[in-house]
Amino acid sequence: MTIESLPRKFATSSRGTKTLAAILVVVSLLAGAACGGEQSSTGGGSGENAASGRAPGEATTAQRADPEEAELAKAEVGKKEMTNMIPADGKRPDRAQPLPDNPPDGIEVYPATTNRTVRGPIDYERTPPTNGIHDPLWQNCGFYEKPIKDRHAVHSLDHGVVWITFLPSLPAKEVDKLRSYGEDDYVIVSPYPGQDSPVTATSWRVQLELEGAGDPRLTEFVEGFRNSEIAPLSGNRCEGGVGRPAA
Repeated sequence: MTIESLPRKFATSSRGTKTLAAILVVVSLLAGAACGGEQSSTGGGSGENAASGRAPGEATTAQRADPEEAELAKAEVGKKEMTNMIPADGKRPDRAQPLPDNPPDGIEVYPATTNRTVRGPIDYERTPPTNGIHDPLWQNCGFYEKPIKDRHAVHSLDHGVVWITFLPSLPAKEVDKLRSYGEDDYVIVSPYPGQDSPVTATSWRVQLELEGAGDPRLTEFVEGFRNSEIAPLSGNRCEGGVGRPAA
């Protein structure tokens, strides 16, 4: 007996009509089950994961991205940061370089504030500091055997300098590895008592903590963030300021 023949068979009486209705309901339910029906959104293989081909709980590409990388990608000079100061030697600034597409793992990116200059001691939220107000005089680049003033170093960061700091207890062999960085343009190296890591690399608004001087990320950081385009006065050099680096 087919579904089409059911109405003809039961149409002769009201009792038959009720029986027909019941049979049609049952047949309809069975047909729906045979076709698979619509599964619950909590069922396996359904919903967003099934549509995208991802396993349940697997993150999207955007979710897997390093949040600091994403923060760096959208970083730019702040609205309260000045960008039109001429270098002390009167020459044109050196060219700023774009931020690296693949920065070293572990960087911290901090928000823009100001690069205003003030006189006198300054209390910074971070040690070593990464950006903010600073002394009118910058620190000359090079290697220093003794700690330097934060307020002068931050002015150098404003010029696009990378500041490498190390704990005074760092082994001599490690310090010797850092010393060579002080020979590069736009790099300052100095001890920094009390910092959290043995070695820290800092540029304007970006910082990386390291366990030693031999970490390859240090070179990546120096090359990637020296003369950074988010340093407001990047390219203004770091000579003619304060400090006498060790020979």
